[in-house]
Amino acid sequence: MTQEIAIAGIGAVAEVHARAIADIDDATLVAGSCRTDAKGREFAEEFDCEYYADTEAMLDGTDPDVLSVCTPSGAHLDPTLAAADRGVHVLCEKPLEITTDRVDEMVDACEAAGVRLGGVFQGRYTGPVGRVHDAVAEGRFGDLSVVSASVPWWREDDYYEGAWQGTEALDGGGAVMNQSIHGVDAIQWIAGAGMDLDPGENPVEEVFAFTDTLAHDGDHVEVEDTAVATLRYRDGTLGHLLAATSMYPGSRKLLRVGGRDGTAEVAEDDLTTWAFRDGDSDEDGDGDDESDGDKGGAADPMAIDNRDHKRNIEAFLDAVAAGEPFMLDAAEARKAVAIVEAIYESADRGAPVRVE
Repeated sequence: MTQEIAIAGIGAVAEVHARAIADIDDATLVAGSCRTDAKGREFAEEFDCEYYADTEAMLDGTDPDVLSVCTPSGAHLDPTLAAADRGVHVLCEKPLEITTDRVDEMVDACEAAGVRLGGVFQGRYTGPVGRVHDAVAEGRFGDLSVVSASVPWWREDDYYEGAWQGTEALDGGGAVMNQSIHGVDAIQWIAGAGMDLDPGENPVEEVFAFTDTLAHDGDHVEVEDTAVATLRYRDGTLGHLLAATSMYPGSRKLLRVGGRDGTAEVAEDDLTTWAFRDGDSDEDGDGDDESDGDKGGAADPMAIDNRDHKRNIEAFLDAVAAGEPFMLDAAEARKAVAIVEAIYESADRGAPVRVE
């Protein structure tokens, strides 16, 4: 049975979603909503769907099965509430919202309406990242020592000019909340694979962080472009996060996981280190590389394809159709927002902060 999908918020990410949906069997894009008429009509023509200037009118006029929320980060709440009120399932781009309070309001509304709320962290659907996660779950690394992520990226000044990016109200933060939240999600997901956690329990226990705006004009950028954070996980594992849009010309993000019995590293989407005490070596990672050595979004926020988005969206649609659990349900997607909130609070207070 074909599931009909509408998109709230027509921008660059919406186009990635639209291309991904076009590649999914038994899924069709029926409409998109946007307050900018010219942009909306161009999108509708390109993707052969309807255009609405208002999300609620779109939901009433098309009655979709799923709403894909692609509005700015701090504008995810209202379309989600509108969808829940109409009995429409919601798949929401990262982050679910810019505060856990707003996320919880979304969760409560969807639960009350009996609809599904899922998140988009397409990095989980990259082969090497999933392989590292599974190796942790299997105990291949032994007791973990370090689970860390570095996102040493660059954004030109014009990226922030006249845009929602870099604003407190709609971005909710800078290099951590926007660009590096994929890394935040990846490390908590991987580290948590080796823990016996209660449902919704965050594997990160405590953070200590510094943030600053170092490479962009603070009069135009309201949020940080550089952040470093130390993390302690609930099982004692340590880690760090480097989040930056201040490091010209930008280089590949790096995920590093290591313990007594092995180490793995993923540079962008390439498995570059895979070494274990039992003799398993780098060569075993061949075939998992997906980025062809490029730098992804290091300098260009749209230097991505739609392969992992397709996998993420398709997994949600399959879960909805089958009534099965979804890996990135609301409770799981919320964890990254809680960690980012703690990082910002720690930087403000100059003290360690527990993750709630």
